[in-house]
Amino acid sequence: MRDALDEATLATRTSDVPVGCVLLDADGEVLSRGRNAREATADPTAHAEVLAIRAAAAARGTWRLDGCTLVVTLEPCTMCAGALVLARVARVVFGAYDDKAGAVGSLWDVVRDRRLNHRPEVVGGVLAEECGALLREFFAAQRRSG
Repeated sequence: MRDALDEATLATRTSDVPVGCVLLDADGEVLSRGRNAREATADPTAHAEVLAIRAAAAARGTWRLDGCTLVVTLEPCTMCAGALVLARVARVVFGAYDDKAGAVGSLWDVVRDRRLNHRPEVVGGVLAEECGALLREFFAAQRRSG
């Protein structure tokens, strides 16, 4: 999670919401990293998780990320939760819960929907206070400057 927090901090340099992640292989080695880049790229799909999934799939040469773990600072949204299911990621570890848009247990629970053909293991709340503080500080600064 500390590596994901480092990525989140880098996102703030481009005015992006500070969400960062790392995607690990089955041995715990980092396959890819991601951080929000919607503002930097003008791409609404440039969430940290999607960028990390794309990079890991390219590195592996396959869209199937069986055995992999995605570690992210904020509970994934519906788009990212769907991408995690489609990529067959084995485990999702997240920091702060997202009561407004979280799709891994808070608002929705996309990844554990029994109607889907793949359901990753979920571990939430890892370094939640630290992950949440980074987001609260970012949005407080946005309100002060806007």
